[in-house]
Order: sequence, then structure tokens, then C-alpha cells
Amino acid sequence: MAHDLAALAAELTDMAAADHRSAVHANSDDPAEQLAWRRLTARHGDRLGEIMDEYGWPTAELVGEEAARAAWLIAQHADRQLDVQRRALRLMRQAVSAGSAGRRELAFLHDRTLVNEGRKQIYGTQIAGVKDGAPVPWPCEEPERVDELRAEVGIEPFDEYVARFSAT
Repeated sequence: MAHDLAALAAELTDMAAADHRSAVHANSDDPAEQLAWRRLTARHGDRLGEIMDEYGWPTAELVGEEAARAAWLIAQHADRQLDVQRRALRLMRQAVSAGSAGRRELAFLHDRTLVNEGRKQIYGTQIAGVKDGAPVPWPCEEPERVDELRAEVGIEPFDEYVARFSAT
């Protein structure tokens, strides 16, 4: 079992590294690059579904911190596989309740899933675009409470968050 978990951890971190290398193509003007990104994230989403079948949510206790974060990233990017994303959200929520996953990552995944469902996000983590040089979030459920809600899960205030995008 320990060898299986080590192999699983390595697989998850390899998938996240491939995701990271290819993420530049997500919004490419080249349809072939966009398609390659979609194929990669779909393959990873399918594999995460299999992993969740076998192990449940891959927590840090199970696969280590880096691989657990990789699983979260893969779930974040499973945008065209809402079933995988919703399931990851449900399992990750249970892991957070048990103290074996982070509330911050859960908040990002929750927002991402809501936006993919065409609903308003809660924490303002998902950016819709840029207007007059400033990042604009997808609509939020309670815009006046966003910073308060973010603070509850350990996310910096919205203005600080978007300043990081502007700086790059």
C-alpha cells in the first residue's frame, strides 16, 4: 500500500507539473494550443475521478502536501467535467470537516464550481476579465461581505489579491 501511495503521489505531482507547463495555452489565440490544454485537463480530470473512486480525496496525510495540492489543482482545472469538480468539492469538504484539507483551497474550488455552474461565487476568487487594467471578479453572492468571507478561510482581501495580477 505504501508503494502504491508513493506512486500515486508521484503521479499527482507529475500531472500538476504538466498542467503548470501547459496552462499558458488555456487562453491562447491558437485553437490547437487551446485544444491541447482541454485534452490535458480532461485526461487529468478523468484520472482524478478514478483516484477518488479508489482512495476518496487524496489528502496530505495520504499522499503528502505537494500531491494533495496537485489533486486540488487538477480539480480546479476540470472545468468541463462538472461531475468530477462537484465530487472533488464534496470529498474535499468532508476532508476539511475532518481537519485533513485546507479551507482556503476548498473556497477556491467552491467558487470555481459555482462559476462553472453559471452561479454567483462566494469568495471572489474567480476573475472574469480585466477592465481598464483592473481584474474584475465574476459576480459574487454577497459582494459587500467578500473580504469578511475571505478572511474566514484565510484568503487575503480582494484588493490585495488582484494587485498580484496587476503586478505581473
